[in-house]
Amino acid sequence: MALSDRLRRRKPDEAERQSVFGEILDWMLMPLLLIWPLSVILIQNVANGIADDPYDQALAENARTLARLVAYADGRVRLNLHPQTRSFLRTDEEDAIYYQVLGFRHELVAGDLALRWVEPPLKIEIEKVYFRDDEINGEPIRVAYLYLLPKPGAPPVMLQVAETRNKRNALAGRILSGVTLPQFAVIPLAVLLVWIGLGRGIEPLNRLSRTIRRRLPTDLSPIPTAGVPEEVKPVVHSFNDMMARLEQNLQAQQRFIGDAAHQMRTPLTGLKMQTELALTETDPENMRILLRQIAESADRAAHLTSQLLSLARAEASHDKSQSASLVDLEGLARQVTLEWVPRAMEKKIDLGFEGTGWPLQISGNALLLRELIVNLVDNAVKYTPPEGRVTVRSRASEFAILEVEDDGPGIVEADRELVFERFYRVLGNEAPGSGLGLAIVREIADLHLGSVQLKPSPSGRGTLAQAVFPRRRFTVSQLLAQQPEKFQPTL
Repeated sequence: MALSDRLRRRKPDEAERQSVFGEILDWMLMPLLLIWPLSVILIQNVANGIADDPYDQALAENARTLARLVAYADGRVRLNLHPQTRSFLRTDEEDAIYYQVLGFRHELVAGDLALRWVEPPLKIEIEKVYFRDDEINGEPIRVAYLYLLPKPGAPPVMLQVAETRNKRNALAGRILSGVTLPQFAVIPLAVLLVWIGLGRGIEPLNRLSRTIRRRLPTDLSPIPTAGVPEEVKPVVHSFNDMMARLEQNLQAQQRFIGDAAHQMRTPLTGLKMQTELALTETDPENMRILLRQIAESADRAAHLTSQLLSLARAEASHDKSQSASLVDLEGLARQVTLEWVPRAMEKKIDLGFEGTGWPLQISGNALLLRELIVNLVDNAVKYTPPEGRVTVRSRASEFAILEVEDDGPGIVEADRELVFERFYRVLGNEAPGSGLGLAIVREIADLHLGSVQLKPSPSGRGTLAQAVFPRRRFTVSQLLAQQPEKFQPTL
């Protein structure tokens, strides 16, 4: 199998798997590798400053020495540079030395014309040496310059001494190499130490992983938190909480399977006995009676199986995200009511529907909501005596309200909560049933963030089952788009 095929077959979490070790290592080393070039640039600037200090002092001293040789006579500026004083202006093996003296009108008195004039500050300090970086013939130089006032009221005389930067650059290079070269050994050592430190730091996580992998699939006991890092303990506590809830769900499922098996055994045993009697019966009329009983038992078994599947589907919807959509609760209740009219007529029960005439929208699963309404109507029709009355009603307030009212025998207050438990049957109730209908109703209501309760009928006889759900509200324009005929003018 090609690598691309294997990657396509992987689950998303496997294809995008990340390592905590790698993440921490990246976030520690990447800033280090980014800062290191910046530190080299910073060290270069510091090295240049350190290299400039001693050579600037020497250059400033040469400028002051040359300034003491400047004289003023007969309205002219002169430089008395004797052969004995030329030694400090001699070009050495590494750098070239330049000097310049400019007169009152910026004329060249002595030295090199290539050095440019610089405007003096507003307040001239005599023999204060200034420094600047410049170049001659494309070569960088360091210039020390100062201003003299040999004649009161006259423009200043400018004196400059400059040298190339070869010695300075060499000294800065030695400083830079002396600082950066050890870093080439320190950085790999730091990476190695970080690697070892991270390995030891995540060892508790590896131990925890090995502990979980060694567990049996049936072991849902809490994971001990001894030796677990403080940062990981919330994850372990959450995992233990999930394991506890899973244990509760498994126990509930086991109880449910046991109860369901018990409930299924009764109709199946009855079917077997009735079938055996029918096989031994020779009278056609008795055989017809037995076959009718077999059919009724089969219907009860099918109804019980359907309710068990509905309850299982409702419970599964709590654990898995079901596709939710906007459901018109009033329209759904009206449709279910119409479907139950023939069965109600068989028992001579008046089954009616009362609605608002507008869409009553809630967010949910239409299939499960239909199952909720079916179970409420089924209970009402089942327990209402002939010539009785059942009303399905939808009301709109801050919530969407569904009511199913009957005039049957009613339920005493002590049993109104118990009937929502699975397989619970009210004592003295002879109507056929499995005791799962209202349990299914509550599961579906909880799934849709709603509630369901039983109340005495306002008529004084029977029961009112009321389910309340969060309502989706509409603006006038949205209602007009859904039912434009409501706003059509009558002619």
